[in-house]
Amino acid sequence: MLDRTGPTVGVLGSYGGRNLGDEAILTSLLDDLRSRRPDARILVFSRHPEHTMEKHPGVEVVGWEGVSRQETAASLGELDLLILGGGGILYNTEARRYLRVAKAAQERGVPVFTYALGAGPLTEETDCAIVREVLSEAVEVTVRDEESRLVLEEAGVTRTIHVTADPALLLEPEDFSEDMLRAEGVPAGRRLVGMSVREPGKAAEHLDEESYHQLLAQMGDFLVHRLDAQLLFVPMERDDIRHSHAVLSHMTAVQDCRVLYGDYRPRQVLGLMRHLDLAVGMRLHFLIFNGLSGVPFLPLPYAGKVFDFAQQAGAPALRGVMRESVGPLLAQVDRLWDERPTRVADTRERMAVLRTRSAETGERLGAVLENIRPRTLIAA
Repeated sequence: MLDRTGPTVGVLGSYGGRNLGDEAILTSLLDDLRSRRPDARILVFSRHPEHTMEKHPGVEVVGWEGVSRQETAASLGELDLLILGGGGILYNTEARRYLRVAKAAQERGVPVFTYALGAGPLTEETDCAIVREVLSEAVEVTVRDEESRLVLEEAGVTRTIHVTADPALLLEPEDFSEDMLRAEGVPAGRRLVGMSVREPGKAAEHLDEESYHQLLAQMGDFLVHRLDAQLLFVPMERDDIRHSHAVLSHMTAVQDCRVLYGDYRPRQVLGLMRHLDLAVGMRLHFLIFNGLSGVPFLPLPYAGKVFDFAQQAGAPALRGVMRESVGPLLAQVDRLWDERPTRVADTRERMAVLRTRSAETGERLGAVLENIRPRTLIAA
């Protein structure tokens, strides 16, 4: 008989989907887990195992989409702990997919820890029922924002839910050099404004593509001319490139715009933000990266998580992308530019508070890991 020196820990989230926000969460989560249990064997459950193995060397990767339940069960049976999260995975139709895997782990005696989850919209009873079932048996439930706690409570979760903050807030940047910017066609010597756009998707089905593309195009033209700036579209997911070009198709200042095409790591994109003078965006982690970098930013909320973060970071908290007409939006961004010295100082203070809250997730995980004892393996 062989005794493992460290636990086998599984990590299940929206990983392998080539979304920089999710990859930032996984990067931060793995750093935290390794710092607390360097002896742990880590299995990441990924939607595209090849991508995860390439981007996160040093971990074992297990595919779970398009894989038989028997194969998944075999991997779950090896675990001493399953970390569910982080990020926004508990919403209609998707929650049941992730939680069926978590439930299968619990049925095999594997404790489940939820790591700074995001939740909502969550109204389908099938999803609400499995949320109540799995989370009631979890060893600890942590969510990344107050809205997620309210969503889970409305779904019927009655146990204690701890609000921490997004794991990506603990990410440290890698250098994104001037040469890398030049290679992307961004000229030197001009102000640089970053913009993030996204598809409507399941999280923003109310958005009308044509209307919000036109709205952002008007804002882009204003930023170029008002600030004598270059506009850089920063895709956080590959399909964002298509939507960036859709916005460009409505602009007049196309010659002053660039789209970032390179395949970069989350830390590199975080490092890119130091080159920006201002940012306007929809993607949550684009906004988080700017907040961490001290760049004044205007959030364009398409979902509650963006509005919630805007409030916490002290950024202008607009009602939503399509609830705003162009006039008030331009007035907001104009004011943001004029107030940027005081905005930067206030945002840095607020981000420090959020980073402290983000670290609480790992501290709670660490307490659980202290009580985990590896299962005994029988040698073949």
